Amino acid sequence: MSLPLIVTGTDTGVGKTYLTCELVRSLRKEGVDAVGYKPVCCGDRNDAELLLEACENEEPIEAINPVWYQAPVTPSVAAELESKPVPLEDIRSHAESMAERHEVLVMEGVGGWEVPMNGRDTFADMAEALGWPVVMVVANRLGALNHTLLTEHAIRDRGLPLVGVILNHLTEDHDIAMTTNRVVLEELLAAPVSCLENGDGLADSALVQEVLEAFRNGGFGG
Repeated sequence: MSLPLIVTGTDTGVGKTYLTCELVRSLRKEGVDAVGYKPVCCGDRNDAELLLEACENEEPIEAINPVWYQAPVTPSVAAELESKPVPLEDIRSHAESMAERHEVLVMEGVGGWEVPMNGRDTFADMAEALGWPVVMVVANRLGALNHTLLTEHAIRDRGLPLVGVILNHLTEDHDIAMTTNRVVLEELLAAPVSCLENGDGLADSALVQEVLEAFRNGGFGG
């Protein structure tokens, strides 16, 4: 049985790689064959290297990250600069093949939900084609409510289940917005909302337990 997941974010730099790595590590500690997957890197390849380390070199980096552009810009622009279109169908096939080879595949998205992949398609189009459940990472700060709700609506419009929302604290300070964001989102979202201090682990988190339960039961809601 294979359980694939997509990790998306409300923006770039909100902690998608950190969460993906922590989720992979936590599941592997539970004896689950979990690996991370970053279909497209733009700029450096640090995200893919961290995912490779998290899954203990279970796959070569070319499998963890099949498409790598040198320019640190959105994939559609990077592809145009290098005259190499983003091979979305190949990425989709490769992702599905990776999912078949492992018990849990955690695919980290590119930037935010609607990041352009080429002149026609966004990351959301690729996610919809895969049809996998989604975990959303949100930078816990002023403005998080609007960004979270907009992204949640966009995910729902694609017909995909949102199975968890992670509010990630990126600073040591905690203002009133950071303190109240979780309460507000719990009232407005059907998906469970968790908080994460950047630097804390996920081993005992509700998200890890939810994924483990889904894996053992044959899927979310199974």
